[in-house]
Parts: sequence; structure tokens; C-alpha cells
Amino acid sequence: MPTPPIIIIKKKGSHGGHHGGAWKVAYADFVTAMMALFIVLWLMNSSQKIQLAVGGYFKDPSGTAKKVGTGLAGTGENLQLAKQDMAKLKVELQKSIQSITDLDKLKKNIEMTVTAEGLRIELLESEKGTFFDSGSSALNKSGQEMLALLAAELGRVPNHVSVEGHTDAKAFTGKRSYSNWELSSDRANAARRLMQQSGLRADQVSQVRGFADQRLRNSKDAMDPSNRRISIIVQYVSSNNADETESPRRDTKESGGGNPPSAGPKAESGITGDKNETLKKEAGRGGQPGRLLS
Repeated sequence: MPTPPIIIIKKKGSHGGHHGGAWKVAYADFVTAMMALFIVLWLMNSSQKIQLAVGGYFKDPSGTAKKVGTGLAGTGENLQLAKQDMAKLKVELQKSIQSITDLDKLKKNIEMTVTAEGLRIELLESEKGTFFDSGSSALNKSGQEMLALLAAELGRVPNHVSVEGHTDAKAFTGKRSYSNWELSSDRANAARRLMQQSGLRADQVSQVRGFADQRLRNSKDAMDPSNRRISIIVQYVSSNNADETESPRRDTKESGGGNPPSAGPKAESGITGDKNETLKKEAGRGGQPGRLLS
């Protein structure tokens, strides 16, 4: 009987199979988390303007990125005050006014309120005339000091500013053909000129308006001296600023103004054809067709 073959099995030692690339994914997650941590630490130590600029970019990349996402705008220097920042500006202005001891007596004649239009700063007159001489559009010393202080503070923000002039209901009798309308407008312009000389940028003033006695502060007493005032409004940022430049073109299309030059001859022939059809119908009814004027 033949001897069965002897089978020898040899086992080779090895270090095991390859572990795969799972560790690369974990390492990438770790690096990403560390980068996010460093960005957060940098933002926490940066200025408020930069924080708002970065936050504004991620909230609206398509709109805000044009202003704060590229170039020097990324530093947040052109970031405009939104509605929630007006209260902070109000507190800063009040601190600046309180720091001037010479104007202590004028503090009660200054009122600041956050309205739907923006931060409204009102300089209220008294019976003796606090900021303007009675019946005059010339600023006195107190008015010049106060407006110069406000201009220095408001010149730091990029928001637009509008200036309003108001009077009481007492008729102006100083000059002929000169009324409260002219007085309120002249006072508002005088305030604008001084503020632009004291820190307000030339392109920062958007409107100068005179309302005479049409917007009384104290409607129950039209002769109240507090109705004579200068109002300075720091306006909110308009969300439609980017669309304003395209509005005239859009209005022209909607109103139908102006025909394209290439459609001129066709349009004229179409109109002439319509007139001829009308004249033929009138002639068929017994009417006398008239001669077309070229």
C-alpha cells in the first residue's frame, strides 16, 4: 500500500493588513476645528466694526460682500450703523456732551430719540434764544459750540445725515416777503454749513429741510419756544441702496417713454395703416375721408 504524501503547512508571520485612510479624515477634522478656534479667538480680540463686518458677510454674502468682503472695505471702516447700533451712538453722544462743563446749562435743551427714521437729535430753543438769536438765522456762541461737537462725533460714522429747521406758529415780522418758511430753511442751512466745517463730510448730508410751523413739537401750545428747534437725523442704512441706480432705467421702461430708434419707421407705417383703415370705414358709411397730414 502506497504511503500517503506528507503535507507540510508553513505559517508566515506578518504585521497585519493595512489600516486604511480613516486616520486622515480624523486629522483633517482636527485641523479644521483648530482653524475655526483660531478664527474665533481673532474675532473676539478684534474691533466691533470688524466683527459686524464679518457677521454681515455671512448673513448676506450676495449683498454685503460687495461692501465688506473685498479690498480695504474688509476692515469694516465703511460699515454703516444699523438700527440696533443707534442706541449705542446715542449713549456715546450723550457722554461727549456731558464731558463739556461749559455746556451744562444747554443739556436740557438737547433731546435724542431713536425713531423709525434714525437717531433724531433736537436742539430746542428757549424764550431767550439758546442756539439762535431771536428772529435770526445766525448761530450764537452756544449753538456753534454744540453743533461743532456733534459734527466731530457724527463725522466718524458713514451714515447720511439730514438737517431740519422748525419754528413756532408766531408770524415772522422782521422783513418783507420773509416768513417762517425762509427762517426755518436758513437756520437749517446755517447748521449744515457749520457742521460741515467742523467734521461732517461734504457728501454726508443728504437733505436740508425747512418745515416752518408745520411739525410742532408741542402741538397743544403752538407758541411754545421748544417748537423752535434744529433737528439732526442720523439715518438708517437703506437696503435698497444698490437698486437706486437702476430705478431711473426701470421707470423709463415701465412708463413706456421713448421708442427704440430701429422701430421708428415700422411704428410710423403701422400708425398710418390704422388711420387709412379708419378713413375707409368712414367712407363706406357715407363719410368724407379727410386728407392725411404727413
